[in-house]
Amino acid sequence: MEYRHLGRAGVRVSALSLGSWVTFKTQVDVQAAVDMMAAAYDHGVNFFDNAEAYAGGESEIIMGKALNQLNWERGSFLVSSKVYWGLKGNNDTQNKPNMWGLNRKHVIEACHDALRRLQVDYLDLYFCHRPDSTTPMEETVRAMTDLIQQGKVLYWGTSEWSAQQIMEAYSVARQYGLVPPTMEQPQYNMFHRDRFEDEYRRLYSEIGLGTTIWSPLASGILTGKYNEGIPEDSRLNLPGYEWLRKNLHSEKGQANLEKVRQMSEVAADLDTNMARLALAWCLKNPNVSTVITGASRLEQVHDNMAALDVLPKLTDEVMTRLEEILDNKPAEPSF
Repeated sequence: MEYRHLGRAGVRVSALSLGSWVTFKTQVDVQAAVDMMAAAYDHGVNFFDNAEAYAGGESEIIMGKALNQLNWERGSFLVSSKVYWGLKGNNDTQNKPNMWGLNRKHVIEACHDALRRLQVDYLDLYFCHRPDSTTPMEETVRAMTDLIQQGKVLYWGTSEWSAQQIMEAYSVARQYGLVPPTMEQPQYNMFHRDRFEDEYRRLYSEIGLGTTIWSPLASGILTGKYNEGIPEDSRLNLPGYEWLRKNLHSEKGQANLEKVRQMSEVAADLDTNMARLALAWCLKNPNVSTVITGASRLEQVHDNMAALDVLPKLTDEVMTRLEEILDNKPAEPSF
């Protein structure tokens, strides 16, 4: 395993990490979580990503039970949560005005709830899952700072914030002597690049922004498993993910599928598969601190970890071949 600094922070994260979005609760129970987290840990993974909104809190409960059974030394792993949506899916909760967003009340109570569900004493990483235009930035930054000073959170960051919003949080922190955000969790993959590569470009050098990227396989399209149709066990067949199926069948989605078919030939030439190639492509970017992988089966964990073996094969010539295929890609679909 390769370990990278989280931006300018001293803490180091495994280049590949394991997340629970979509899978935990929906496709993965406690025993499967134990098996997959143990396999990832044995491969050197030290970061496990979660959020309050995933499966209405059930994802964190499953991960917490798994961590309890695994009984690893606390210093050997990092675990995260995210705050904003509340327990999404619980309509009664969503209708309560202070049980979502980034107001001080919800930020702090959501942290306490995440600690309880994950069965840990502190969160290594705590993300603002989306920006909140209804709460003053100083209030959110101060709440995060207080949690850090109390030892309940070690590092805080953002997810899917604009560069301007990140810089506003950073400036507020510097103005009032508070703790600035350390990392951002954006979507990044071969078909979704502009924000990560262009909009955030100056943040990497100017404030040392770390990144924990999600959807490196574009919700599965970059695995190549949809090249000939939708498999029965695909997430596209799960209730609530009809939007993914619609995107895949759109003109843009079909054009991107053709690109995946062409890139699969590059993967074959490298003696690997499309999923590993796509993960390695993300790792090739030095501004990626860690790539959050997902898995619904144990064998997927092992396969994803093999992406590290592909990284040295991504020579300038190979990257040029991939860019030629991606060059005329259509506008980004909302994967």
